[in-house]
Amino acid sequence: MSKAVFVTGAASGTGYTIASLFASRGYDVFITSRRKADAEKGAAEISKAYGVFAKGFECNIGDERQVKDIFADIDSAGIIVETLVLNAANLGFDPENPAAGQDFWTVSVDEFRNVFETNLVWNFTIVRQAALRMKNAGKGAIVFISSNTAYRAIPNRAAYSASKGGINAFTKALAVDLGKYGIRCNVVLPGTIKTERWRSMGGDQKISGALAPTGDISDFTDIANAVWFLGTDESRNITGAELNVDGGMSCQLYPQILNDLLKKENK
Repeated sequence: MSKAVFVTGAASGTGYTIASLFASRGYDVFITSRRKADAEKGAAEISKAYGVFAKGFECNIGDERQVKDIFADIDSAGIIVETLVLNAANLGFDPENPAAGQDFWTVSVDEFRNVFETNLVWNFTIVRQAALRMKNAGKGAIVFISSNTAYRAIPNRAAYSASKGGINAFTKALAVDLGKYGIRCNVVLPGTIKTERWRSMGGDQKISGALAPTGDISDFTDIANAVWFLGTDESRNITGAELNVDGGMSCQLYPQILNDLLKKENK
């Protein structure tokens, strides 16, 4: 039986790259998106590129029945998901004005709550369905995509940072609860990623490689490689772990570039 990976929010970007990496190494692939057409298109592209079985599903926030139906569909194909990757997230900002985030004084309770509903509660429903199958198989790997902002907060993103901190704690709790069934659970913490939106800003990005100790921030492949490690037997005895993939942003007290700027100002 071939191995299979399930990746949420994988019609494009980081999720698509993660799914593609697993497919390139022989895994069958299941992906989700909020739009059915996008999920099906992404799956078709992956299947054609790598010659594996791939299927895309529409998956809406808060619809547990839909999640159960998705896994029942996978069951009917006789496939067991060995690796689950929770990539989809509510980023906690207005898509029309991402730089504004969620203003503490004006954000509605519903908008604030929805970030947690998506990033924690909805992920829980998916994890439980996957873990039920992994438990029966006696093996499985769950990988969350969190964020370094769980530890290094940024302005107007309180709900996002807090929910990602919740994911980190959730990961450790699951590692304890599910380990006896052969199920491992780990989390990847990216920093800023070179998304299309980031690239479109040209030189106006607030965060770039100039701030990172390595001189670069992450691209999609950097995150996918970390997920591959944690989602396969390459990390056979690792569970409850956090892996930062942010060019060293999280380990510094402040960016070195500040010293350079101060030196220029003092000349």
